[in-house]
Amino acid sequence: MFCPKCKSIMFPVEGELQCRRCGYNRSIKDEDGQSIKEEANQQDMVVIDELNDTLPKTKVRCSKCGYNEAYWILRQTRSADEPETRIYRCVKCAHSWREY
Repeated sequence: MFCPKCKSIMFPVEGELQCRRCGYNRSIKDEDGQSIKEEANQQDMVVIDELNDTLPKTKVRCSKCGYNEAYWILRQTRSADEPETRIYRCVKCAHSWREY
């Protein structure tokens, strides 16, 4: 999905791929559409997909079951000049929540 003229990345706009640098347009092919769908699905992926004893734990109260221990990880979900997001998952019921 790179522009054949200027080698810049092309973006989907109203059913076509468009280069923002040089203005080149072309229709979206089946294989292009599949990769666009895959990229969109990656935004909805689970952050903690497998719990194991290697993740750090902390004392924090679960709002769902009231248990006082949870796994935690840090992710940079916003721009680099903002603090990271703390994501927790309850050890007992696997309920997930986050703090900004």
